[in-house]
Amino acid sequence: MLAKTLMLQGTASHVGKSVITAAFCRLFAREGYRVAPFKAQNMSNNSFVTRDGGEMGRAQVFQAQAAGVEPHVDMNPILLKPGADTSAQVVVLGQPINTMDVKQYHDYQKIGYEAVKGALSRLRAQYDLVVIEGAGSPAEINLRGRDIVNMKVAKLANAPVFLIGDIERGGVFASLVGTMSLLTPSERKHIRGFIINKFRGDASLLDSGYKFLEKRTHRPVLGTLPYLFGLTIDEEDAVSIKSQSLISNLQSLKIGVIHLPHISNATDFAPLSETPDVDLYYIESPNTFGTPDVVIIPGTKSTVADYQWMQRQGLIDCIHAHAKHGGWMIGICGGYQMMGREVKDEAGIESGGAVTGLNLLPVVTTFESRKQLTQVEAVCLIPELSGARVRGYEIHQGRTRADGDTVEAFKITRLFDHQVNQSDGAGTLKLFGTYLHGLFDHSDFRGAYLNCLRQHKGLAPLPPHAYDTRAKNFDQLADWLQDYLDMRQVRKIVGMKKVDSLAKFSLM
Repeated sequence: MLAKTLMLQGTASHVGKSVITAAFCRLFAREGYRVAPFKAQNMSNNSFVTRDGGEMGRAQVFQAQAAGVEPHVDMNPILLKPGADTSAQVVVLGQPINTMDVKQYHDYQKIGYEAVKGALSRLRAQYDLVVIEGAGSPAEINLRGRDIVNMKVAKLANAPVFLIGDIERGGVFASLVGTMSLLTPSERKHIRGFIINKFRGDASLLDSGYKFLEKRTHRPVLGTLPYLFGLTIDEEDAVSIKSQSLISNLQSLKIGVIHLPHISNATDFAPLSETPDVDLYYIESPNTFGTPDVVIIPGTKSTVADYQWMQRQGLIDCIHAHAKHGGWMIGICGGYQMMGREVKDEAGIESGGAVTGLNLLPVVTTFESRKQLTQVEAVCLIPELSGARVRGYEIHQGRTRADGDTVEAFKITRLFDHQVNQSDGAGTLKLFGTYLHGLFDHSDFRGAYLNCLRQHKGLAPLPPHAYDTRAKNFDQLADWLQDYLDMRQVRKIVGMKKVDSLAKFSLM
């Protein structure tokens, strides 16, 4: 029997679709149902490598983890990775197809939609429920003719749709009514209820708005979700910038991430922000550089262009001064490449050209056409962190070679299911680079590194259990829906009964 479906669409981008999708995945999975997330098309540079070597968006990975299932490219069959304002690398069923401009991609969409149909069909054959996320708004007039992610998918899946409005932006009732009025009659039939998100205060103040909305649209308001504070989420897009606190807390670990224009895999740092004493913030200029204990240069879709941006912003001098005065640094993927002596993109794989790097590590990077997509396990070779384990993944087209007697940072012990003995990265405790995305996902390495930093600052170490927060966060999301939505009505619409006798299974 085909899986039932539920779709979350929104009145705009960033209204909370990804988070609410993850929450529904967790809620129904907790009851023993086999649940999978799905988003037909993502535009994001936050990506992940699956066990079978495919690339997919991190938001659907987060949702799969909430459901307690292995991420698979069928959950995100099309991923668009923007590298410039008018073009993006197109990844279909986990594999890069080509870099296309807008017109080229529009011409390709009919082929892409076949991949969407196949992926959704395979998921529905394997699971009890597929929770589908839309993109942006379904009422964008200029995009409706090329839609392969909103109402076209709702029709394909015969899915009931919950329309989400963000009250924090203001005008939530106007945006919900306006969206409904711009949908066609056949599209409106899919909308089965509304969810109001990010409310702060007394929800009873909205009662008159509920009555108007329900009378005007003949659809129920399923509930109002309060604003979530302090819950770390893997975002689809680059994470929101958090400014440095004006009041320095000597007991905190201050970690500044360079907010590159083409930042990729910004989710690498989400586990750091979950740690109680870490103050994670983003740096865009010398004015926001502050006095970090650690500076991280993250991954990027355009290494050369983003290095040149750092030069224009005046950040190169800040980084050199930080390193000169003994500040700690990490470069991940593109950031690792920038920390070397030179980055060459003579083949035009990203943005072309070559730049002299920061010269903090004795390495040189050359871009090649073959893309490295691997899941890895590794152990750290840096003496103070020796043996600390990492589970992560590599996504890059650069090949980095070391000059001279470079100290390797990690030994890769496993690629996918194969045991290997390969080196990765270079440097010391205070200054190293690596190609390993997900570096801080594993509590073993994260705890070891942060405790070394605490020791350096004269602070007490944190115990291992302080880092095991993700499962608790997933359950908090499910409880959030359970507490604030009319779940009786939700279950009736979706057709999912609450059966307490269903066999429970292990969820992370």
